Amino acid sequence: MPSIASSVEMVPRSRIRELAEIAMSMDGVLRLYFGESNLPTPEYIKQAAIRAMHEGFTFYTENAGLPSTRRAIADNYAALHGVTLDPADEIIVTASGVQALNLGIRAVLDPGDDALVLTPAWPNGSSSVMMANANVRQIPHPLRAARYGIDFDALEAAVTPRTRMLLYTSPSNPLGWVASPEEQRRLLEFARRHELWLIADEVYDRLYYAGTRLGEPVPSILRMATREDAVVVIHSFSKSYCMTGWRVGWLIGRRDLVTKATQLIEFVVSHAPTFAQKAGETALAEGEEELARMLERLRANRDLCLEALRGIAGVTVPTPDGAFYLFPRVEGLNDSFGFCRDLLLETRVGLAPGVAFGNGGEGSFRICYAAESSILEPAMERLAKFLRARV
Repeated sequence: MPSIASSVEMVPRSRIRELAEIAMSMDGVLRLYFGESNLPTPEYIKQAAIRAMHEGFTFYTENAGLPSTRRAIADNYAALHGVTLDPADEIIVTASGVQALNLGIRAVLDPGDDALVLTPAWPNGSSSVMMANANVRQIPHPLRAARYGIDFDALEAAVTPRTRMLLYTSPSNPLGWVASPEEQRRLLEFARRHELWLIADEVYDRLYYAGTRLGEPVPSILRMATREDAVVVIHSFSKSYCMTGWRVGWLIGRRDLVTKATQLIEFVVSHAPTFAQKAGETALAEGEEELARMLERLRANRDLCLEALRGIAGVTVPTPDGAFYLFPRVEGLNDSFGFCRDLLLETRVGLAPGVAFGNGGEGSFRICYAAESSILEPAMERLAKFLRARV
């Protein structure tokens, strides 16, 4: 009897989904395990999609996406980052950020190649490498004092003759860590020196609290890279504009990679949904006021969670500079899935286990603090009580 492909068998099940499936069978769960806000998509974006459908944006588009959407993305980078991009040759609109990530990885890896991934990280990056029949080498972010960093010595030691790619996420899911300009410079130099593709997941770049003003984006790696660098940036409308269910993202890269990715998308999904692309254009053009309100709310939520957890013996909670996650580390914890399962069953609070995020994640758990206060406040009260009884 024919068997399933070995490369597929190697891809692990999502431990976040495994926990979520338990939670979905229960009533009254305070759900903080998925990475999304429980705010609905803003009305101005929904109305833009409705207008687009009435205007006939229900047919096929170019594989790379509507020219107007690519132009809107390019204009956004010029305004926020001072980066000039060619919307015709350096941008492809995708059906979600995860598809952009998958396309980028498939375009640079051959079977048997090695990919370096900075972890703890959203597991879809490592899984996409495995689906390309390539090998993942996970390099944990070290926690030094109150901040995560990058172990460049470990990166150097992990390079092999088959290493072709380095993936990192800033702002980080699940850490909330943001790469400093010096860390970005060293990552770019490392990739150049070893002739690697550098893939930067910048999906959370607008969810940033450490800038000179709220709403200032995390500086993109594109500010440092030349257009000839082997750099790929992954992005999405999902997080900054509460559009997780719309499945629209984008990829920015060197012309040769974007050309090939544009060809590949035909065989996966053809193109991103047409009316959703138009809604994305409106989000970029009109979303700053709504984004600022959301950032105020997220910062208050972050501070509420930090206040609830700090001072609990054995619990370390680094302050995140971006995204909407906390990643507390618990002294002596060696089964984060079991911890989160017990928490769920005993208190009806659903969190994501740290083990789901790869090397360096065990011993921690992820809290998505994008929920409304009516969910977040009782969840943190129950979690703090549970921790004090366990630690």
